[in-house]
Amino acid sequence: MEEPVDTATAILASAAVLLRERSFDDISYRALADEVGISERTIYRQYPTRAHLLAALSNWLEQTCFPLAPFVTVSDFCAAVHERFRAFDASPAYAYVGARASAISPTLDTEQAYITRAIEAMLDVSAPTLNRRDRRRVSASLRYFSSAMFWARLRTGFDLDADEICDAFDRAVGTVLARLPHTTWAEPIAGRPGVTWAEP
Repeated sequence: MEEPVDTATAILASAAVLLRERSFDDISYRALADEVGISERTIYRQYPTRAHLLAALSNWLEQTCFPLAPFVTVSDFCAAVHERFRAFDASPAYAYVGARASAISPTLDTEQAYITRAIEAMLDVSAPTLNRRDRRRVSASLRYFSSAMFWARLRTGFDLDADEICDAFDRAVGTVLARLPHTTWAEPIAGRPGVTWAEP
């Protein structure tokens, strides 16, 4: 017996289907209502503006199409992001929705994204002496470099593929981490491509 799908999920799943044929801008609430088999008014009740729909669709696609593998170490984090960038290359229309959603102002009061919490937890374990201000700065940088927006900018701006974007990501992460004194880390992570330690 199949579990019933709630209306909000049905709308997002149908929007994902329509994204295979057209861009987000070309998906009207009318077309979406026809695809789901509900009224346009019902869609407006769930997602009053297109910004609400975009944010919800981006979050849903992230959870269903681009889940990030769990990580505890910097190496695991990099491997998880590499896997994600390859998934973005396989479904670029979905990845572009994520990139676009991250460029708009938040429309909803939501908790921190999973990736932000996971990066902060990784830093708590890997860099336990890192002060709070630097942890926030490093976390924000790592979150950006692992984002759909970073992938999309390199994909469209420089026509790079996932492997080339992974190389750029590794260099960016190496640059961020190299700014921290080597005594910050619980275990040395030297040897990661692009990571060279600044002298304390």
